[in-house]
Amino acid sequence: MTTKLRVGWHREHFLSPLLQFAEKDQGSTFELVECPGGTGEMQVKLKNGEIDLCIALTDALIAGLANGLTSYKLVGRYIASPLRWAIITGKDSPYNSVDDLKGTSFGISRLGSGSQVMASVLSLQQGWTEAEQPKFEVKGQFKPLRDSVNSGETSVFLWEWFTTKPYVDSDEVRFIGSVYTPWPCWHIAASPSASSSTIKTFLDSLQPYVRNFNSPQAREKEDVDFVSNYFGHKKEDVIEWLASVKWEETLAEVKEDVIRETLQVLAKAGVVKSEAGNLSIETFVNTDVAKVV
Repeated sequence: MTTKLRVGWHREHFLSPLLQFAEKDQGSTFELVECPGGTGEMQVKLKNGEIDLCIALTDALIAGLANGLTSYKLVGRYIASPLRWAIITGKDSPYNSVDDLKGTSFGISRLGSGSQVMASVLSLQQGWTEAEQPKFEVKGQFKPLRDSVNSGETSVFLWEWFTTKPYVDSDEVRFIGSVYTPWPCWHIAASPSASSSTIKTFLDSLQPYVRNFNSPQAREKEDVDFVSNYFGHKKEDVIEWLASVKWEETLAEVKEDVIRETLQVLAKAGVVKSEAGNLSIETFVNTDVAKVV
Protein backbone atom coordinates (compact mmCIF):
# COMPACT_ATOMS: atom_id res chain seq x y z
CA MET A 1 0.00 0.00 0.00
CA THR A 2 1.34 3.46 -0.95
CA THR A 3 1.54 5.86 1.98
CA LYS A 4 0.50 9.44 1.32
CA LEU A 5 3.20 12.05 1.67
CA ARG A 6 2.47 14.40 4.59
CA VAL A 7 3.45 17.90 3.50
CA GLY A 8 3.94 20.65 6.06
CA TRP A 9 3.04 24.18 5.01
CA HIS A 10 2.53 27.62 6.48
CA ARG A 11 -0.40 29.85 5.52
CA GLU A 12 1.51 32.19 3.22
CA HIS A 13 0.83 33.25 -0.35
CA PHE A 14 4.21 31.85 -1.47
CA LEU A 15 2.65 28.40 -1.16
CA SER A 16 -0.08 29.16 -3.71
CA PRO A 17 1.24 26.70 -6.34
CA LEU A 18 1.24 23.95 -3.70
CA LEU A 19 -2.36 24.81 -2.79
CA GLN A 20 -3.38 24.66 -6.45
CA PHE A 21 -1.72 21.26 -6.74
CA ALA A 22 -3.53 20.10 -3.58
CA GLU A 23 -6.89 21.19 -5.03
CA LYS A 24 -6.23 19.06 -8.10
CA ASP A 25 -4.78 16.10 -6.19
CA GLN A 26 -7.71 15.96 -3.75
CA GLY A 27 -5.64 14.04 -1.21
CA SER A 28 -4.91 11.09 -3.49
CA THR A 29 -1.10 11.26 -3.25
CA PHE A 30 -0.37 13.73 -0.45
CA GLU A 31 -2.02 15.56 2.41
CA LEU A 32 -1.31 19.05 3.69
CA VAL A 33 -0.43 19.54 7.35
CA GLU A 34 -0.74 23.18 8.34
CA CYS A 35 2.00 24.49 10.65
CA PRO A 36 0.93 27.90 12.03
CA GLY A 37 4.27 28.22 13.84
CA GLY A 38 6.11 28.37 10.52
CA THR A 39 9.47 26.78 9.78
CA GLY A 40 10.27 26.13 13.43
CA GLU A 41 7.09 24.09 13.85
CA MET A 42 7.83 22.17 10.64
CA GLN A 43 11.28 21.29 11.98
CA VAL A 44 9.68 19.96 15.17
CA LYS A 45 7.11 17.96 13.20
CA LEU A 46 9.84 16.47 10.99
CA LYS A 47 11.76 15.47 14.11
CA ASN A 48 8.62 13.92 15.64
CA GLY A 49 7.72 12.06 12.45
CA GLU A 50 4.49 14.03 12.00
CA ILE A 51 5.31 15.24 8.47
CA ASP A 52 7.50 13.88 5.67
CA LEU A 53 8.24 17.03 3.70
CA CYS A 54 7.90 20.79 3.99
CA ILE A 55 8.46 24.00 2.07
CA ALA A 56 10.15 26.34 4.51
CA LEU A 57 12.61 29.18 5.05
CA THR A 58 16.08 28.61 3.65
CA ASP A 59 18.02 30.14 6.55
CA ALA A 60 16.26 28.26 9.33
CA LEU A 61 16.53 24.95 7.44
CA ILE A 62 20.26 25.41 6.79
CA ALA A 63 20.92 26.62 10.34
CA GLY A 64 19.17 23.57 11.77
CA LEU A 65 21.25 21.20 9.66
CA ALA A 66 24.48 23.06 10.48
CA ASN A 67 23.62 22.83 14.17
CA GLY A 68 23.18 19.06 14.07
CA LEU A 69 19.58 18.28 13.11
CA THR A 70 19.36 14.99 11.22
CA SER A 71 15.56 14.72 10.91
CA TYR A 72 15.52 16.25 7.42
CA LYS A 73 17.68 17.22 4.46
CA LEU A 74 17.15 19.61 1.59
CA VAL A 75 15.56 17.97 -1.44
CA GLY A 76 14.94 21.01 -3.62
CA ARG A 77 14.70 24.73 -4.06
CA TYR A 78 11.48 26.73 -4.29
CA ILE A 79 11.79 30.54 -4.31
CA ALA A 80 14.69 32.21 -6.12
CA SER A 81 14.17 35.74 -4.77
CA PRO A 82 14.88 37.13 -1.28
CA LEU A 83 12.21 37.50 1.39
CA ARG A 84 11.21 40.90 2.72
CA TRP A 85 10.85 40.76 6.49
CA ALA A 86 8.85 43.59 8.05
CA ILE A 87 9.98 44.99 11.40
CA ILE A 88 6.76 45.34 13.36
CA THR A 89 6.10 47.13 16.65
CA GLY A 90 3.04 47.95 18.74
CA LYS A 91 0.61 50.64 17.66
CA ASP A 92 1.44 52.75 20.75
CA SER A 93 4.99 51.57 21.40
CA PRO A 94 7.89 54.02 21.88
CA TYR A 95 9.91 52.43 19.06
CA ASN A 96 10.04 54.43 15.83
CA SER A 97 13.21 53.29 14.08
CA VAL A 98 15.60 50.34 13.90
CA ASP A 99 18.11 52.34 15.95
CA ASP A 100 15.62 52.38 18.87
CA LEU A 101 15.76 48.58 19.08
CA LYS A 102 19.30 48.10 20.38
CA GLY A 103 19.35 45.71 23.34
CA THR A 104 15.56 45.25 23.43
CA SER A 105 13.48 42.05 23.48
CA PHE A 106 12.45 40.77 20.06
CA GLY A 107 9.49 38.44 19.78
CA ILE A 108 10.25 35.24 17.85
CA SER A 109 8.08 32.28 16.93
CA ARG A 110 10.54 29.59 18.02
CA LEU A 111 14.24 29.26 18.79
CA GLY A 112 16.03 28.79 15.49
CA SER A 113 13.09 30.15 13.50
CA GLY A 114 13.41 32.58 10.62
CA SER A 115 12.15 35.35 12.89
CA GLN A 116 15.15 34.78 15.18
CA VAL A 117 17.68 34.24 12.39
CA MET A 118 16.68 37.47 10.65
CA ALA A 119 16.82 39.42 13.92
CA SER A 120 20.43 38.28 14.19
CA VAL A 121 21.07 39.25 10.57
CA LEU A 122 19.54 42.67 11.26
CA SER A 123 21.85 43.23 14.23
CA LEU A 124 24.81 42.19 12.06
CA GLN A 125 23.82 44.59 9.29
CA GLN A 126 23.36 47.40 11.83
CA GLY A 127 26.75 46.73 13.42
CA TRP A 128 25.32 46.45 16.93
CA THR A 129 27.79 45.72 19.72
CA GLU A 130 27.52 42.71 22.01
CA ALA A 131 25.68 44.82 24.59
CA GLU A 132 23.25 46.02 21.90
CA GLN A 133 22.30 42.54 20.67
CA PRO A 134 18.58 41.71 20.82
CA LYS A 135 17.17 39.44 23.50
CA PHE A 136 14.61 36.88 22.39
CA GLU A 137 11.14 36.08 23.72
CA VAL A 138 9.51 32.96 22.26
CA LYS A 139 5.86 33.73 21.49
CA GLY A 140 4.88 30.96 19.08
CA GLN A 141 2.41 31.92 16.40
CA PHE A 142 1.64 35.15 14.56
CA LYS A 143 -1.22 36.33 16.82
CA PRO A 144 0.76 36.07 20.12
CA LEU A 145 3.61 37.94 18.41
CA ARG A 146 1.26 40.79 17.49
CA ASP A 147 -0.16 40.79 21.01
CA SER A 148 3.32 40.91 22.54
CA VAL A 149 4.34 44.14 20.79
CA ASN A 150 1.09 45.80 21.82
CA SER A 151 1.37 44.68 25.45
CA GLY A 152 5.00 45.85 25.62
CA GLU A 153 6.36 42.38 26.38
CA THR A 154 8.51 42.73 23.27
CA SER A 155 9.73 45.70 21.27
CA VAL A 156 9.27 44.24 17.79
CA PHE A 157 8.99 41.05 15.81
CA LEU A 158 9.98 40.24 12.22
CA TRP A 159 7.50 38.66 9.81
CA GLU A 160 6.94 38.47 6.07
CA TRP A 161 5.75 41.88 4.90
CA PHE A 162 2.66 41.05 2.83
CA THR A 163 1.32 38.66 5.49
CA THR A 164 1.71 41.48 8.01
CA LYS A 165 0.48 44.38 5.87
CA PRO A 166 -3.29 43.92 6.53
CA TYR A 167 -2.62 44.30 10.28
CA VAL A 168 -0.58 47.45 9.60
CA ASP A 169 -3.33 48.80 7.33
CA SER A 170 -5.91 48.23 10.10
CA ASP A 171 -3.65 50.00 12.67
CA GLU A 172 -3.36 46.91 14.87
CA VAL A 173 0.45 47.16 14.68
CA ARG A 174 3.03 49.53 13.16
CA PHE A 175 5.70 49.02 10.50
CA ILE A 176 9.09 50.65 11.19
CA GLY A 177 11.42 49.04 8.66
CA SER A 178 12.41 46.08 6.50
CA VAL A 179 15.26 43.62 6.28
CA TYR A 180 15.81 41.39 3.25
CA THR A 181 17.29 37.90 3.30
CA PRO A 182 20.73 37.71 1.65
CA TRP A 183 19.69 34.34 0.16
CA PRO A 184 16.85 32.78 -1.92
CA CYS A 185 14.18 32.56 0.69
CA TRP A 186 12.41 29.17 0.47
CA HIS A 187 13.68 25.59 0.04
CA ILE A 188 12.11 22.15 0.23
CA ALA A 189 13.18 19.68 2.92
CA ALA A 190 12.19 16.10 3.63
CA SER A 191 12.74 13.39 6.18
CA PRO A 192 15.49 10.88 5.27
CA SER A 193 13.00 8.13 6.10
CA ALA A 194 10.60 9.27 3.36
CA SER A 195 10.85 7.36 0.08
CA SER A 196 13.15 9.13 -2.38
CA SER A 197 11.03 7.98 -5.30
CA THR A 198 7.87 9.31 -3.64
CA ILE A 199 9.54 12.68 -3.03
CA LYS A 200 10.80 12.83 -6.63
CA THR A 201 7.31 12.07 -7.93
CA PHE A 202 5.85 14.79 -5.71
CA LEU A 203 8.39 17.38 -6.89
CA ASP A 204 7.89 16.40 -10.54
CA SER A 205 4.13 16.79 -10.09
CA LEU A 206 4.41 20.13 -8.25
CA GLN A 207 6.79 21.64 -10.79
CA PRO A 208 4.20 22.43 -13.53
CA TYR A 209 2.07 24.33 -10.99
CA VAL A 210 5.11 26.37 -9.93
CA ARG A 211 6.10 27.11 -13.52
CA ASN A 212 2.57 28.16 -14.43
CA PHE A 213 2.25 30.39 -11.37
CA ASN A 214 5.62 31.95 -12.23
CA SER A 215 4.60 32.69 -15.83
CA PRO A 216 3.91 36.25 -17.05
CA GLN A 217 0.50 35.14 -18.34
CA ALA A 218 -0.68 33.74 -15.00
CA ARG A 219 0.64 36.79 -13.12
CA GLU A 220 -1.67 39.08 -15.10
CA LYS A 221 -4.90 37.77 -13.57
CA GLU A 222 -5.00 34.10 -12.56
CA ASP A 223 -2.37 34.43 -9.79
CA VAL A 224 -3.86 37.68 -8.50
CA ASP A 225 -7.35 36.20 -8.28
CA PHE A 226 -6.15 33.01 -6.57
CA VAL A 227 -4.10 34.76 -3.88
CA SER A 228 -6.74 37.41 -3.27
CA ASN A 229 -9.55 34.86 -2.98
CA TYR A 230 -7.64 32.31 -0.88
CA PHE A 231 -5.79 34.62 1.49
CA GLY A 232 -8.02 37.69 1.43
CA HIS A 233 -5.26 40.08 0.37
CA LYS A 234 -6.10 43.23 -1.57
CA LYS A 235 -5.49 42.77 -5.28
CA GLU A 236 -3.16 45.78 -5.42
CA ASP A 237 -1.04 44.18 -2.66
CA VAL A 238 -0.94 40.88 -4.54
CA ILE A 239 0.20 42.65 -7.71
CA GLU A 240 2.96 44.43 -5.77
CA TRP A 241 4.05 41.17 -4.14
CA LEU A 242 4.11 39.25 -7.42
CA ALA A 243 6.42 41.87 -8.89
CA SER A 244 8.95 41.10 -6.15
CA VAL A 245 9.01 37.29 -6.17
CA LYS A 246 10.36 34.63 -8.52
CA TRP A 247 9.88 30.88 -8.22
CA GLU A 248 12.51 28.34 -9.22
CA GLU A 249 11.83 26.72 -12.58
CA THR A 250 13.52 23.44 -11.55
CA LEU A 251 12.65 22.20 -8.06
CA ALA A 252 14.77 19.07 -7.55
CA GLU A 253 18.07 20.95 -7.45
CA VAL A 254 20.06 22.69 -4.70
CA LYS A 255 22.81 25.22 -5.34
CA GLU A 256 25.94 24.54 -3.31
CA ASP A 257 27.00 28.20 -3.43
CA VAL A 258 23.67 29.22 -1.85
CA ILE A 259 24.34 26.86 1.07
CA ARG A 260 27.94 28.03 1.50
CA GLU A 261 27.11 31.74 1.26
CA THR A 262 24.16 31.38 3.63
CA LEU A 263 26.40 29.60 6.15
CA GLN A 264 28.88 32.47 5.98
CA VAL A 265 26.22 35.03 6.85
CA LEU A 266 24.70 32.81 9.56
CA ALA A 267 28.15 32.34 11.12
CA LYS A 268 28.75 36.11 11.16
CA ALA A 269 25.35 36.56 12.78
CA GLY A 270 26.24 34.00 15.45
CA VAL A 271 23.51 31.58 14.39
CA VAL A 272 25.91 28.74 13.46
CA LYS A 273 29.55 28.06 14.28
CA SER A 274 32.12 29.24 11.75
CA GLU A 275 33.34 25.68 11.17
CA ALA A 276 29.90 24.78 9.79
CA GLY A 277 31.16 26.08 6.46
CA ASN A 278 33.46 23.05 6.29
CA LEU A 279 30.65 20.50 6.53
CA SER A 280 30.14 18.28 3.49
CA ILE A 281 27.33 19.05 1.08
CA GLU A 282 25.75 15.69 2.00
CA THR A 283 25.13 17.11 5.50
CA PHE A 284 22.61 19.46 3.90
CA VAL A 285 21.29 17.77 0.76
CA ASN A 286 19.66 14.42 0.07
CA THR A 287 21.56 13.72 -3.14
CA ASP A 288 19.34 10.71 -3.87
CA VAL A 289 16.59 13.25 -4.63
CA ALA A 290 18.18 16.60 -5.47
CA LYS A 291 20.94 17.39 -7.92
CA VAL A 292 23.63 19.64 -6.45
CA VAL A 293 24.47 22.40 -8.93
